Amino acid sequence: MLKNVQFKIILLFSILGICLILGMGMLSIWNMKEVMLEVATLQDKLQVIEIGNQMRNTGIVTMIFVTLYGVAAIMISLFMSQSILNPLSKMIKAAPKMVEGEEKKQGKKKKEVDEITNAFDRMTNEVQENLNEVQRQKKQIETILLHMTDGIIAFNMEGEITHINPAATEMLHLTQSDNSFDKIFEKLHIDINLEKTIYLEDWTSSEQRIHVGDKYLNILFASFKDEKDRPSGVMAVIQDITEHVKLDNMRKEFVADVSHELKTPITSIMGYADTLLEGEYDKETQERFLNVIAGEARRMAKLVSDLLTLSRYDNNKAKQEKEKFDLGNLVKRCQEKLQLEINRKNHHVECFVTANVPPVYANKDGIERVVLNILTNSIKYTPEGGIIKIYVGFVYNDAYIKVIDNGIGIPEEDLNRIFERFYRVDKARTREMGGSGLGLSIAKEILNQNHGSIDIKSEKGKGTEVVVRIPTK
Repeated sequence: MLKNVQFKIILLFSILGICLILGMGMLSIWNMKEVMLEVATLQDKLQVIEIGNQMRNTGIVTMIFVTLYGVAAIMISLFMSQSILNPLSKMIKAAPKMVEGEEKKQGKKKKEVDEITNAFDRMTNEVQENLNEVQRQKKQIETILLHMTDGIIAFNMEGEITHINPAATEMLHLTQSDNSFDKIFEKLHIDINLEKTIYLEDWTSSEQRIHVGDKYLNILFASFKDEKDRPSGVMAVIQDITEHVKLDNMRKEFVADVSHELKTPITSIMGYADTLLEGEYDKETQERFLNVIAGEARRMAKLVSDLLTLSRYDNNKAKQEKEKFDLGNLVKRCQEKLQLEINRKNHHVECFVTANVPPVYANKDGIERVVLNILTNSIKYTPEGGIIKIYVGFVYNDAYIKVIDNGIGIPEEDLNRIFERFYRVDKARTREMGGSGLGLSIAKEILNQNHGSIDIKSEKGKGTEVVVRIPTK
C-alpha cells in the first residue's frame, strides 16, 4: 500500500515537472513567434542568425531544467519515502503488534486486578464466616448459660461481674446492688479473697458449701486466663445440692433405722434366751419366753425380707412376670385372706365392683402384695367396729382400687413422707403392731415397676382414702 503511495508521489512530481517544462516551452515558442514577426518585418539576416542562437540556447536551458527537475523529483520522492513513508510503514506494520501487546498488557492488568478482587472477596468471606462462627458460638454459650440449672458468675480482676445467668441470681437471691465479688460473698458470709483465689489457687480452698433459705448450695471457684495465659478473672459455679443432702440424710437415717429395727428384736431374743439359760423355769414361763423369741425372730425375718425386696426393686432384679388377670377377683381373694383379722376387730368391710373392669396386665403377685398391704393398714389403724369400703372400677385406660376407712387418719404434715423407708407416723404404735415402716415403700416400688400409681388422702381422726391405678393395656 505504501509502495503505491510512493509511486503516486513520484508520478505527481513528474506531471508537475512536465507541465512546468511545457509551460516554459510554450513561452519560448511565443517568444520565437514574436521574433519571427520581427524578422518578417525587417527581413534582416543578422537577426535570423541571432534568433537561431537564442532558440538553441533556450533548448539547452530547457534540457538542463528538465534534467535537474527529474533529479530533484527523484530525490524529493526518496527523501519523503525515507523520512515519512518508511517510518509510517513501520508504524503500520508494528501497529497490530502494539495493539496486541497493549491488549495483552491490559489483559494482564485486568487479570491481576481480578485476582486481587477475588482474593479480597475470599478474605472478606472468610472474615465474615469467622465473625458468623464467633457470633454463633457466643449465642450458643449464652443460650447454654441462660438455661443451665447451675448458677454461673464471672468476675474480672477488679471483682466486677462480667456475666451472670438467671440461675445464679435466683439461687443466691441477688439484687442489683449485689454487683461485685466482695458484696455477694460477704452477704453470704463466705470468707474468700479474690486475689488469693486467682494467684494462690493451689493453696486456697476453691469449694464452699452454704445453706441459703431451704437450699443447700455448693460453690466452686476457678480462675480463668486470657489468650496470653495470664490471669483474667474468677468463675463461680453454684450447684444446688439440696437433693443430694436430703438423700445423704435419708441414707444415714435409713442405716440408723435398720440398725434400730434389728437391734430391738436381737436384744429381746438375747435377753429371753439368756434368761432361760440362767435357771430352770416352769413350762408355762418357758413357753411364754419362747413365744417372745419366736415373735421377735419372725419380725426380724420379715424386716430382712422387706429389705431384700426393696433392694431387688432398686437394682431392677425383681422378677416381673406379667400376666392378664381379673382385678376384682384378686381384691376379693385378698379380703378373704384377711377375714380373720377383720372378724377379730369386728370391722364392717364391703367390696364393690363398679363397672365391667377389663383384665389388667401386670405382675400378679406384686399387685396382690400391694392390695394386702393397703387392706392390712386399714384394718390395723381403724378402731374396732370401723367401716372399710373397697371399690374396684375402670376409668379411661386404668383400672383402679379405692379403699376408704374411718380410721385414725394421717396428719397433713406427714402425708408427703409416708412413702419414705422406715418412716412411721406413730413409731411406737406401729412397732407395737408389728409394722416395719417399709410396706408403703415396697407398694410404691411395685406399682412403679408395673406403670401404676398410688395416691393417699387423709385427715387426722376422720379416716384415709387410698387409690391405686393399674394400666389395663
